[in-house]
Amino acid sequence: MTWEVLSMIGTVAFAISGAIIAMEEEYDILGVYILGIVTAFGGGAIRNLLIGVPVSALWEQGLFFQVALLSITLVFFFLNNLLKIWQRWGNLFDAIGLSAFAIQGALYAVKMELPLSAVIVAAVLTGSGGGIIRDLLAGRKPLVLSSEIYALWAILAGIAIGLKWAVTSFELYTLFIIITFLRVLSYTYNWKLPKRFNLAIQAKKRNIES
Repeated sequence: MTWEVLSMIGTVAFAISGAIIAMEEEYDILGVYILGIVTAFGGGAIRNLLIGVPVSALWEQGLFFQVALLSITLVFFFLNNLLKIWQRWGNLFDAIGLSAFAIQGALYAVKMELPLSAVIVAAVLTGSGGGIIRDLLAGRKPLVLSSEIYALWAILAGIAIGLKWAVTSFELYTLFIIITFLRVLSYTYNWKLPKRFNLAIQAKKRNIES
């Protein structure tokens, strides 16, 4: 039950983030619902395709879909009232969702006896795939890949589960807390991974701007 609650929090967070970005891009109501649902469930759908789980398994999550739709509806009609709450707690909810979904994806792959590489991919896609799809559909550069340390925490979750470092319920919940805490630290202190800049491209951009 506790695990379902954590996954529910993640579903709500991802659905709300997709809906808010859709409204920022001035999508109509259908676009808002589509982007919210894709953000909440897109990563799991891609994961299922890659590791051989029927995509139809997503439709068994009826309660999660209902909660996601309700969350999107509240955002669409009460955005101004909810925006302050989201600005304060949105990153925390997102961190919980990342951790819960990454662990869930890795467990799926381990259950199917897939190799470590597949376990890591399943963790990353489930934890951050929805956000990547959301940004691409919104015409934005995926924040997961360029701006913040995000997918790295999903990779760590996949490694821990793939190498059997976290097997028991206690170990899995401990891993969940660690991944969530690391994600919170990374956005609180603006941690970033190293980047390699192309000096020629940077110079060309400066010339265009000047």
